[in-house]
Amino acid sequence: MGSLGAIVRHPDDVYPLLKLKMAARHAEKQIPAEPHWAFCYTMLLKVSRSFALVIQQLDPQLRNAVCIFYLVLRALDTVEDDTSIATDVKVPILIAFHRHIYDRVWHFSCGTKEYKVLMDQFHHVSTAFLELEKNYQAAIENITKRMGAGMAKFICNEVETADDYDEYCHYVAGLVGLGLSKLFHASGKEDLAPDHLSNSMGLFLQKTNIIRDYLEDINEIPKSRMFWPRQIWSKYVNKLEDLKYEENSVKAVQCLNDMVTNALLHAEDCLKYMSALRDMSIFRFCAIPQIMAIGTLALCYNNIEVFRGVVKMRRGLTAKVIDRTKTMADVYGAFFDFSCMLKSKVDKNDPNATKTLSRLEAIQKTCRESGLLTKRKPYILRNESTYSSTMVLILVIILSIIFAYLSANRQNN
Repeated sequence: MGSLGAIVRHPDDVYPLLKLKMAARHAEKQIPAEPHWAFCYTMLLKVSRSFALVIQQLDPQLRNAVCIFYLVLRALDTVEDDTSIATDVKVPILIAFHRHIYDRVWHFSCGTKEYKVLMDQFHHVSTAFLELEKNYQAAIENITKRMGAGMAKFICNEVETADDYDEYCHYVAGLVGLGLSKLFHASGKEDLAPDHLSNSMGLFLQKTNIIRDYLEDINEIPKSRMFWPRQIWSKYVNKLEDLKYEENSVKAVQCLNDMVTNALLHAEDCLKYMSALRDMSIFRFCAIPQIMAIGTLALCYNNIEVFRGVVKMRRGLTAKVIDRTKTMADVYGAFFDFSCMLKSKVDKNDPNATKTLSRLEAIQKTCRESGLLTKRKPYILRNESTYSSTMVLILVIILSIIFAYLSANRQNN
C-alpha cells in the first residue's frame, strides 16, 4: 500500500489501494502450473508489477501472447541497456534476437537482478513462445527483428536531432505499439489500427520514461545512457550531464520543459487510437498506461526534482487510475485534468511557453469536443486542502482494526 503520510493526505486513496492489493494477490494466484508459463508470469510480476496487473484483464490466449511479447522485448532491452557488453558482442545479438526466440535452449547472461534471471532462463520464454498460435508468433518475430535492428543502429550512433529521437523511440517503443495492434487484430477483437497512431502510443510512453529517468540514465555505470536529443539539450548546456548540477538549475528546468512539450505532440494521436477500440479489456489495457504517462508529464514539468531523484505518481493515484479507468469519458477526463495541472505550471517566461500552451490547448479542445467530459468523475484533481470526513473516519477505523489485530498477535506470540 502507499505510505501512511500519503494516505492521511489523500484518504480517498484507501479503497483503490485495497482493491489494487487484492488484484495483485489474485494475479499471483492465477500463475499457471506449467513450469515455463509459471516462469513467464512470475517474471512479469517482477519486472513490471503494474503491467502484470493490467494484463490480467485480457482473455487467456491474447494475454499469453502479450505476456510473451513483453518478455521478449524486455529481454532485448536488457541486452541493449547493459553498458558492460562490448559493442562487437552486443550488436550481433540484437540483430539475431528474432531467431533466438525459436531456440528452446538459447540464453545469454547479462543484466542485473530479475533481468539477469530472465536472461539466464530465457529458454522458458522461448518454450512458451513456441506454444502460441502462428499468427501471434509471426507478429512477435516481425517486431523483434525490426526492434533489434533499430537498437543496433543506435548503439553506434548518438541521438543528435529531434528526428533521431523520434526514430530511436520508434524502434524501442513505437514498434511495441505496432506489435500490440497486430496482436489485437490477430485476436479478432479489433480492427488493425493505422501505423502512425500505434507508433504515437509507443512514443508517448517512451518519451515520458526518458524524461523521468534522466538521472538514472546519466548516472549509469560503467557508461551513461543518453537519450535526450542534442538538438534540444545543447540550447541550454554544453554537455547533457551538466543538467544535473545545481548551478544549472534554471537551464535544466527549461530543457526539461522543452522535452515535455515535445512529448505532448503525441497526445492527440493517443486519444484518437483509444477512442477507436471496441473491446473493453483491450481498451483498459491501453488506456491505463497512457493516463499514467500524461500524469507523469504533469508532475515532471517545471520540476527540478527530475534532476535530483525520482518523480512519479503516488501509489494511491496510480491505484485510482487502474480502478476507475473504464470508459473513454474517463480517459478524456484524465487527459483534460492533467493538462490543466500542467498548464497551471507554465511560466510565461519559459522559452517554450507559447508552444507548450498551444499543445495543451489542443489536447483540451479534443477532450471538450468529445462531449464526454460531463460523464466522468473528476477524481484526478481535487482541492488538496479539503478532505471527505467520511473517508477520514473510514481510514481511522481501518487503522484501528489493523493496530488491534497486530497487538493481539504480539500478545499471543
